Amino acid sequence: MTQLRSTRGEAGDGAPAPKTVSGSRGLLQAASLLFETGSADRSGVDFPEAQGLPDRLGGLRRKAPVGLVGLSEPEAVRHYVRLSQRNYAIDLGFFPLGSCTMKHNPRLNERMARLPGLSDLHPLQPASTVQGAFELMAELAHWLLELTGLDAVAMSPKAGAHGELCGMLAIRQALIARGEGETRKRVIVPASAHGTNPATAAACGFVVDEIGATEEGRVNMEALREKLGPDVAGIMLTNPNTCGLFERDIKEIADLIHEAGGYFYCDGANYNAIVGRVRPGDLGVDAMHINLHKTFSTPHGGGGPGAGPTVLSAALAPYAPIPHLVRRDDGALDLIEHAAEAAGQPFGRMCAFHGQMGMFVRALSYMMSHGADGLRQAAEDAVLNANYILARLKERFNAPFAASGPCMHEALFDDSSIRAHGLETIDLAKALIDEGYHPFTTYFPLVVHGAMLIEPTDTEPKAELDRFADVMIALADRAASGDQSHFKTAPRLAPVRRLDETGAARKPKLRWRPEEAFKHAAE
Repeated sequence: MTQLRSTRGEAGDGAPAPKTVSGSRGLLQAASLLFETGSADRSGVDFPEAQGLPDRLGGLRRKAPVGLVGLSEPEAVRHYVRLSQRNYAIDLGFFPLGSCTMKHNPRLNERMARLPGLSDLHPLQPASTVQGAFELMAELAHWLLELTGLDAVAMSPKAGAHGELCGMLAIRQALIARGEGETRKRVIVPASAHGTNPATAAACGFVVDEIGATEEGRVNMEALREKLGPDVAGIMLTNPNTCGLFERDIKEIADLIHEAGGYFYCDGANYNAIVGRVRPGDLGVDAMHINLHKTFSTPHGGGGPGAGPTVLSAALAPYAPIPHLVRRDDGALDLIEHAAEAAGQPFGRMCAFHGQMGMFVRALSYMMSHGADGLRQAAEDAVLNANYILARLKERFNAPFAASGPCMHEALFDDSSIRAHGLETIDLAKALIDEGYHPFTTYFPLVVHGAMLIEPTDTEPKAELDRFADVMIALADRAASGDQSHFKTAPRLAPVRRLDETGAARKPKLRWRPEEAFKHAAE
């Protein structure tokens, strides 16, 4: 057995680290709240009082101080740098979060996004001044269609769930155009679907009808056949699915849905596992969003910006939202921003302006630096890495679908092996924090009790996968030894200890008040 022990927060001889007067721990500085650092009665910048200016606010002038604190520039910079040291990031270490493809963001992409003429564009510039940007968008759209084998792409959706909404609104518009908008209201959704799938269907006015999975974690075809009928609008299915498995019956599923008069929406969140190897259009997919922050390495997390272009089949292409690009006879590109100017019947607009230009640049840079063979290899490496994790850990942690054969991009385990020792998924996840890792995805997919979903992605080397697997194995051995307290009190070395998550969700503190006693994050 490999013995692994984190020494962070401990003295060199293994003794507990002493508490400090400052609240700092060596180079890890104490991080107070802005309200504790600054004060509302001072400012980091001195401005003279305005003299002789007319009051143009009418009756809207503030009658009391806003209460925001004033900070000098060094105080503000140090505050956010210290906060950044308390965040886990893909640039810091391996990010095993399943179903989210937290892969490395190549610095070449960042350099391209910062090129003058791309980084300083304004969405209200005249079309004649942004032809280069339009060409870049058209090039990216072209390769998205080539890779997926579909006919049209809406570039403006901002991320995965927004892309889902785009695809389902296109389906709704197609049904309305067929005169079946009120009769086809049911959308079939597998139990292992991402949570946004049923939410999106409901937001579009559809009724969600769930179907279960087989014992091997794939769509139950008999249950699907029983659900088909004249009121079916379509299916929302993730492939590879959230159990990390490719749906072998995908073509038959598409054929059955089409024969019933519905449309096939594929959640493209896991496209990183098959890009360059499978064209979703060849499988019968009608709509699929593509997370540029997953498959094509644009930054992920932090609240955005994201990009989730949605590709559409010929059947749905006429209903794609505006805006979209068209090429004029003279070769220039125009942006169609009004439904009356469009050739089809757009269902409307997803957002202001044209999409997230910075993400478009990064994604195209990634595509062009890899080429077709490189993208294919990235998918193969993602699958290889996940199967390596599965092979390393399945002797210590139960893999409920291991009998189904190799997994795709992520390996799924459950907590049955540690439940016998009085522990569960959340305890193992918290212990991983003390080992310097962001936890894997916990309790998802819901079809597996105590699920632990691990996605190593294509960007992790074998040495890092071995290091992570060694930690997981050591923790499994520690659990088997009966050391429950190690897990139940974890994390001990993180800036914030284990939270009362139920209490935090039910009674969140959304506003700082001076009379409330806050502790420093470092304590």
